[in-house]
This record gives sequence, C-alpha cells and structure tokens, in this order.
Amino acid sequence: MTALPRVSILLASATGVAYEILLIRLFSIVQWHHFAYMIISLALLGYGASGAFLSLTRPWWKNRFRSFFFFNLLLFAVSMPACYLVAQNISFHPEEMFWHPALLVNLLAIYLLLALPFFFLANAIGAALSHYRELGPGIYAADLVGAGLGALGIIMLLFILRPQHVLPLLSTLGAISALAALCEQHRCTRPAVVLLLGMGMLPWLVPGSWFEPAISPYKGLQQTLRITGTRILEEVSSPLGVLSVLESPRVPLRHAPGMSLKTTSEPPEQIGLFTDSEGPSVIVRDNGNPDALEYFDQLTSSLPYFLKQHGQVLILGAGGGSSVLQALRYGVQSVDAVELNPQVVDMVRNRYADFSGDIYNRPEVQIHIGEARGYSARSEKRYSLVQLPMLDGSGAASAGLHALNENYLYTVEALGDYYNLLAESGYISIGRWVRLPPRDTLKMVATAAQALANQNISEPERHLLLIRDWQTSLLLIKQSPFSKSEIELARRFCKNRNFDLVFYPGMPDGEANRYNILAAPYFHHGTTELLGSNPDAFISEYKFDIRPTTDNRPYFSHFFKWRTLPEILQLADQGGMPLLESGYLVLIATLLQALAASVVLILIPLWFLGQKKSAANSKASVFIYFAAIGMAFMFLEMAYIQRFIQYLHHPIYAVAVVLCSFLVFAGAGSAYSQRLASRLGNRKTVAIAVIAIALTGGAYLVLLDPVFQYTITLNDPSRIVISLALIAPLAFFMGMPFPMALASLSRNSAEQIPWAWGVNGCASVVSAVLATLMAIHLGFNLVVLISLGMYAVAYASFPAISDKMASR
Repeated sequence: MTALPRVSILLASATGVAYEILLIRLFSIVQWHHFAYMIISLALLGYGASGAFLSLTRPWWKNRFRSFFFFNLLLFAVSMPACYLVAQNISFHPEEMFWHPALLVNLLAIYLLLALPFFFLANAIGAALSHYRELGPGIYAADLVGAGLGALGIIMLLFILRPQHVLPLLSTLGAISALAALCEQHRCTRPAVVLLLGMGMLPWLVPGSWFEPAISPYKGLQQTLRITGTRILEEVSSPLGVLSVLESPRVPLRHAPGMSLKTTSEPPEQIGLFTDSEGPSVIVRDNGNPDALEYFDQLTSSLPYFLKQHGQVLILGAGGGSSVLQALRYGVQSVDAVELNPQVVDMVRNRYADFSGDIYNRPEVQIHIGEARGYSARSEKRYSLVQLPMLDGSGAASAGLHALNENYLYTVEALGDYYNLLAESGYISIGRWVRLPPRDTLKMVATAAQALANQNISEPERHLLLIRDWQTSLLLIKQSPFSKSEIELARRFCKNRNFDLVFYPGMPDGEANRYNILAAPYFHHGTTELLGSNPDAFISEYKFDIRPTTDNRPYFSHFFKWRTLPEILQLADQGGMPLLESGYLVLIATLLQALAASVVLILIPLWFLGQKKSAANSKASVFIYFAAIGMAFMFLEMAYIQRFIQYLHHPIYAVAVVLCSFLVFAGAGSAYSQRLASRLGNRKTVAIAVIAIALTGGAYLVLLDPVFQYTITLNDPSRIVISLALIAPLAFFMGMPFPMALASLSRNSAEQIPWAWGVNGCASVVSAVLATLMAIHLGFNLVVLISLGMYAVAYASFPAISDKMASR
C-alpha cells in the first residue's frame, strides 16, 4: 500500500508558492509593479483549468493515479524555467497597449505560458484530493503548510541570490518533489533517482544570460542607458529590489527636481541609484566646496530653509542622500534620515563614501534603516522640519503607472503622525510632481486639510502654504498658523526664482499663475475650493479622483473616474492618452480576461458535466460554496497583508509573515477539522468555523488599530510574534470549510471533487484582481466585511452539498 503523498505535496506546494512570488519579483523588474501582480493572478488560472481538466478526464486518470500524479509533478518542475524563458521572448509593453491593441494577443500568450506550471501542480494536488478523498483534510493541510513554508523560504532565498538565479533552484526542488512521490509509491529505483536529479539539474546548464530579466525599454534605467557613455557600475539584489548604480561621465546626470529656470549654477557630479530600474535617487559629489552646492538654493525644496533656521530635521526617504546634503548646507544641527533599503545606505555610507563626502557618517547625521511610518510612530523626538522628498520617477507618475501602488506615506493618518512629531512652529514639507490637469497636488492638499481637521484645527487653510514651478510643487504644513513675515519671505523666495505662489492664507487670485503660466490658475482655484466651505462638492464634481487618501484606502496615485473616460478617448489624437491611468486600466482588462477565462474553464465544463447529473448534490450549490470560500479566503488574505504592512513597517516582513501565517495555520485548521468532524459532523464543523471567522474578523475591524498603536514601539521580533498570534485564530478556522466540503462530496459525489477544486481555484484568481479594485474604491475594511458575508453565503449552500451527511 502506498503512503499518503504528504511529503511530495508539501514540497511541490512550497515550490509553487515560491515560484509565484519569484515571478512577482521578476516581472516587477521586467515591467511595473502592478503588471507583475496581474500576470501572477492570471497565471493562477492554471488551478481553474486543472479543475475542469480533472473533471472531464476523471474516468481516464483515476485508474492511473500514481503515474498521473508523478508525471504532473515532473512537468511542473520542467515547465517552470521553460515557460519563463519563452515568455521572456514575447514582446509586450503595457504602455503601447492602447495604441496597438494587437499586443493583447501577446499578453494572452504570456498568460497561458505562465499558467502551465500551475496547471500541472494543481493537477497533482487535485487528483490526490480526489483519490484520497476520505483523507482530504490531511492532503489539504500538507498543501497549505507547504505553501506557507514556500512563502517564507523564497524571501530568505532572495536575500542571498538574485531572482534569476533562484529559478533553476526551484526547478530542482520541483524534481525532488517528483522523486518524493516515487518514494511514497515505493517505486524509487536508482535509475529513476539519477534521471530525476539529472532533469532537475538541466536549468543549471542553461547560459545564465538566458534567465536575465528583459527589462522594459520604458523604465527609467533603460531610458538613461540610452545616453552616450552611461554605464552600470554595480548591481546588488534583495527582496526589496535590484539596486543599480549608474554613472554618466560624458553627459552628466542632472537630477534636481524643482530647479528654477533662472538658475545660473549647475549640480555637481552625480551617481544614479535605480531600484528595479525605476528612479533615480542620486548620490551628489561633495568635495567640501560650498559653492558647488549653490544649486540647492534654486530648488523648490529649499523653501522651508529660507523661512527659518532649523535645529532638528527628519527626512523620510533619504535615498542617495541629496536631501540630507541640502539640510546640512543650511546649517541644520541634527538630521535623522530614514531609508527602507539597507543596500542604499551601504552604497552611500561605505562604497561611495569618498564621493558623497562621507555624508552618512557625519556626526550631525543619524541614519535609521526602516519604514517611514514605523519610525514616525516610534520616535519621541520633536522636529522643526519633517521632509518627504520626491523619490518616485516623474515618467512613471505621468503615465499613471503607480495608480495601483499602496502608499502609506501620503495618507490622512500618516500626515497626522508627522504633525505629532513637529516642534512648536515646525513644518512638514512634501514635494510632488506637477501633472496637468492638476491631480497629485490637489489630492495632497485635500489629504492635508483632512489631517489638520483630525487634529482639531478649525481653520486648516491658515496652516498651509503651496508653491509650484513648471515641474514640481511643494506643500508646507505648519504646526501653527503661518505668520505675515513667513508669507512675505515665501513671496520673495518665489519672485527671485520665478516660482508660482499657489496658496497662502489670504492670498488674492491675482498673485497666482505669474511665471509658469497656464491657461488659467488651476492649482490656485482648486486649492481654494478644497480649503473653502464646501470641499466635498468640488471633489465630487472634479474630473479626477482627488479624495483624501486614508490607511483604509491608501492609493494616493489613483485618480481615474469612469465618467471622464469618454472625454479622454476623444482627446486621444491630441495627446490625451497620458491622462489614462494605464495601471488601473490594465487591472480592469485583467479582471475581464479572468472572468472570460472562468467562463471557459468553469461554465462550459459545467455544461458538459451537466449531462451526467449527480443524484446527491446540486452543481449550483457546489459552485456557490467553493466560489464563495475561494473569494473570501483571498479577500481576507490580501486585506490583512496590507494592514500588517503598517504594523511591521516593512513590506517584505508583512508579506512573509502574513502569507506564511495564513497558510500554515489554515493547514493546521484543516488537519484538526477532521478530528472535530468525527465528533460533530461536517455541517456543524463548518458552522463553528464560519461563526469563529465572522467573530474574529469583525473584532479585528475594531481592535486591530488599538492593538497596533499600543504595541507599535516594540522591537521587530516582538511585533512579528504578536502578528502571528493575531493571525493564527482567524487562519486556523479559515482552513476548515474547504476540506469539510470535500469530505462531504467524497461520500456522495466524489466525481465532483475535481470540479470543486477548479471552481475554488478560479474564484481565487478573480478575487485577487477584484479585491484590489474593491479596495481602491471602497477600502480594505469593506473588503473584509464582504469576505465575512461570503463565508455566510458558503455555509448557507453547504446543507445542499451535505444533506446526506447532515442527517447522520
């Protein structure tokens, strides 16, 4: 008798999730962040395709299970590198999609290729669930625990290896899972071992250049490399991104956002830092000559230094250190600089210390490696200036490519945290790129006004000052109302540099739009309306979404409104296409394709299977149940990853801890559910799980924020343990509904198990896209509430699945 294939499934599931996260990293490098998640979401349609395939071919494979299981694991191992290599050679750039719709065919080809490995993996797991249907919870537990370990393991690997070097390793692990399957089937002969290990080593023999990411020519690094003489000095990699160091000796880099057109000075030599080919942030040469840094005086970001002398300054997002150097130029006594990526700090502090004037080792400068919100929440210092430099590229911003990026730096709650760090009469300084029609700047004003109102400030307009040039804007938020002397200094500052005043308390319309002239003073009018008596009406009528950004809806760069789409399309031939947010529209296109694929992979097979009706179960009930729990599980998982980014202060920690916890504890719940069902029955077990999920999820909507605030000052290991303790009970019960339904089906409708597996897989894929859309428009809290409602819907359909079991 063969052993239950727990080890092979655990290894294969770990490899599959690791491959999924690896593809996210690889396509974040190749394309843009949002496109990577869209690719992975649709690639997981392989699970849905597997369900339909297993259902339609069950009479063939059920008598050949051992061979079918083994060969699918083997094909999974081989197809991972093969499909990635082929997809690399299919040309697709989302920036061109609206001009060349034929590229959708290439996109479809990429989707299908990336779906193949998941299809083979899902075939193996789905067939095992059907074959060992009485022991389904054990199989499902091995699947979830393996997936959780894979999520944690790939993060650790990415700290050691470059993404393209991990791919051959995963192929080898896939081959080892196939070998484990043979051993569990007592067919592990020496020739089989040699053959499988040899196949697993094949990707290591492929030239390394084949696996190098084919980076989009539209990304900042690739654009910069077109300049004659530019070259990459070195590259380092971590889960935070691939950091590329670039120099341009023939045509010097001149990265100085917000520089006056009247300037007669130029920046000194610079070295560019690009993360995943986006940026740049720059390291500025400092040879000790103050005259070489005169260009800082001509930047919009220098305004707070002209208004007053600052003692302690906090810079959130230090990057290559140019903002730190700017602060030191103006005689700041102490600078706290926060930077998320330790490799950036290492570049400036160690490898290019001589070039940067050893800026990160100066006694006035303290470097803090971590996330800006986390530092702000923990710090007990008070600052005369909190500065948020512009670290995102202007090209990506103007193209709407950051529309799907969650950004907790620019939310109402974040600005409240920064405000609480201010000393008396201190400033918050926020720089943004100028976009026409105005979007970023106005959304920042709306967010700042709401943050000030939350601080019980009755007249927020007295605490705000806004300027712009042709390229950037700068918003100052003051702890106390701006004085007449400060306003006069700001007017003089702008006049001498041809910067435009946009808003200050009591500013007349005639002072706006003087130098960088637009057809109308759009920025001034918009800011005045947002700070007027009825800002909600203005926000509602405005053609772009400029609602204040919150932690519950942290999509600062999302501005799209559907009612504006026809007007934008009419302007397509007049240069209006950049007004479209390509990131958001790619998400919509992905959702439509996922839905279409679900029809092909679920509804059409349902029609064929409907000719062979089951006497025990309604296929509609099976569909509703497994679709509901698939969507609900994914909704909760994605929502809590976002919430714990705020708490753990590091996206990588959040993804690793939350994903691993959800999967491992759900696996434990799945394993325990079998024991609970033996006493209570499947239906009562599902009822207990659904009630527990509803109570826990509902309680967390109220309690998470207080828990986070109370424990935010603890160290990283302590907060990770607390995160595990918070996730464990919810995930434990989330692991029960799926195996309990499978156990019921195994008693009276075993032929529907592959079908249920496919429905659950496709629902998960659709919900991964749909959850993001819902979070953009409705917020994460409502996504959680909807997911809890879906669990209730699932339970309501369970008696129809399990009438026979319920009567026992």
